[in-house]
Amino acid sequence: MAASEENSALFPIFILTIMAIPIVPYTITKLCRFATKKSKSIHCQCSECSRSGKYHKSIFKRISNVSTCSNMTLLLLWVVMIILVYYIKTMSREIEIFDPFSILGLEPGAPESDIKKKYRRLSIQYHPDKNPDPEAHKYFVEYIAKAYQALTDPIARENYEKYGHPDGRQGFQMGIALPQFLLNIDGASGGILLLWIVGVCILLPLVVAVIYLSRSSKYTGNYVMHQTLSTYYYLMKPSLAPSKVMDVFIKAAEYMEIPVRRTDDEPLQKLFMLVRSELNLDLKNIKQEQAKFWKQHPALVKTELLVQAQLTREFAALSPSLQSDFRRILETAPRLLEELMKMAVIPRNAQGHGWLRPAIGVVELSQCIIQAVPLSARKTTGGSPEGIAPFLQLPHISETTIKKVARKKVRTFQELHDMDSQERAELLVQTGGLSSAEVQDIEMVLDMMPSLTLEVTCETEGEEGIQEGDIVTIHAWINVKRGNGLIGALPHAPYYPFQKEENYWFLLADSVSNNVWFSQKVSFMDEAAAVTAASKSIEESMEGSGANVKETSRAVAEAVEKVKGGSRLVLGKFQAPSEGNYNLTCYCLCDSWLGCDRRTNLKLKVLKRTRAGTRGAVLADEGPIMEDGVEEDEDNEDEEYDDDYESEYSEDEEDDQNTKNKQQAANGTVNKHGKAAESSGSDEE
Repeated sequence: MAASEENSALFPIFILTIMAIPIVPYTITKLCRFATKKSKSIHCQCSECSRSGKYHKSIFKRISNVSTCSNMTLLLLWVVMIILVYYIKTMSREIEIFDPFSILGLEPGAPESDIKKKYRRLSIQYHPDKNPDPEAHKYFVEYIAKAYQALTDPIARENYEKYGHPDGRQGFQMGIALPQFLLNIDGASGGILLLWIVGVCILLPLVVAVIYLSRSSKYTGNYVMHQTLSTYYYLMKPSLAPSKVMDVFIKAAEYMEIPVRRTDDEPLQKLFMLVRSELNLDLKNIKQEQAKFWKQHPALVKTELLVQAQLTREFAALSPSLQSDFRRILETAPRLLEELMKMAVIPRNAQGHGWLRPAIGVVELSQCIIQAVPLSARKTTGGSPEGIAPFLQLPHISETTIKKVARKKVRTFQELHDMDSQERAELLVQTGGLSSAEVQDIEMVLDMMPSLTLEVTCETEGEEGIQEGDIVTIHAWINVKRGNGLIGALPHAPYYPFQKEENYWFLLADSVSNNVWFSQKVSFMDEAAAVTAASKSIEESMEGSGANVKETSRAVAEAVEKVKGGSRLVLGKFQAPSEGNYNLTCYCLCDSWLGCDRRTNLKLKVLKRTRAGTRGAVLADEGPIMEDGVEEDEDNEDEEYDDDYESEYSEDEEDDQNTKNKQQAANGTVNKHGKAAESSGSDEE
């Protein structure tokens, strides 16, 4: 009985141990993640971003950020553990070592006369004949009598001196740390014990495994449904125009799960009338087009209208229920667009090439959603290939302001960006009709905008020249500079209700064949991770080329300095195609800003495969290459696609052949710095 009580007392310790095993390391991980998490305070300080409230951390927002479901569950489990610790400390009895001298209240080594005298006194106090209390009887039999026997009986004393107990050697006992009622296996308690064992040892791990497997089978590591990836993969087409990317984007499984309520019909009808001009409906058959639009799946109709509400900035008229759905759509949009981009550049042919045109369309849609700019604003107007879209991302700029500024022959965004700040302020105040405070906001946003430059090299490691079938290494440095001196920052996006980090996509593509040879996502937010990745890549590359330790260390140190100076390394490999000359284009596309994308041309000559001997010449010596020039064959390619609006990269570029910036491309290398980069951006934008 005593053993069962002791095991029962250990039950709280058992529960505490089981809880502490997962909770303690999880808490440490969570605290470390919180401590190392970078502050998102590097954001735009203009008045529009301040009014948006997404960067203002009020007490309510701080509490809501902390009081998540996982945090509250973790806090509750810690409260239970603290209660268990208190219970174990105060309620459970401690296991005492048998000490007869202490029980009788004597000093160790006391003579036998004192032992007998003390025993008689305690007998008068606790003997059953003198004290009828059952507890006194129990204490007398189990403690006082045994202590007296251990000190007076020769055999008991010998056992005590040898084994620490008057009964001799005590056997090793094992028990189960369960409550006492479960240890009584008679009757119903036996079934309870069986259920306990089955539940804890079998059912609980099985339930956890089922939940984990069901979730992992439904979602990817980026918290996007597998069904969404499958849909995007099969709907992605090589000829998908940028204006048609929206039709693929809204078919995500996450959006199909958004509830469609009857109370949403009237607000959606009003919203439809507000954004109808952006839905690419045929105005000649507007009634049939409207009827066709509303016959779609209700979730698709609702999603497209809410996305258009973001693009046209008509979200103020949404009902409270639509507001929650609207925020849900926008919150998941960056993840879905990233996966849609991956589906565009995923290898689709035998050469492992993706598709360029839909990839550009995905980035353009992402830019418009983050900046809340209509897709129709990208239509070429006034000589600007990007239209008025880049202007509209600036605070306080409207179409009326753009028209006024255009009268002063400032028709492209790059022209406005390249102006002197004082000259620009005079233009916006005197011609645009803006106040000095509004101009100050515009200057603040222009200082936040990134300016990109590219350095790209393609080579076969350890060899001279590139032959068909070679594994070609592409080595690119992307540098970002801002007027305010920052490297990584959150973009100006006052109409996007969530904090969004800038991401860039580097593409090596053949614009004529619409093939993407190589792609990689680039971020400027985490400098430590970029330093680690660049160091490792450079070290592996140098070791592969047979460099010594000193050369490797020097190359790694140079790479680290470049990263700290605002550059990011893009290093990858692709297989050289068949023999021939290839006019490739290197793109660096930003998913958050309009008018910041950069590209540069790269001419690559692939030689015929030789069995022996040295390799032949490296690249065609074709003289200077126009910075933004492309082959005239591209004109025919563009005619195959019927875009609803002119994309930044899908229009004919024949006029760009007269650009002033020229550079030599040899051995698959393109260097783009300083004014050349700025001139390129001006020509393109």
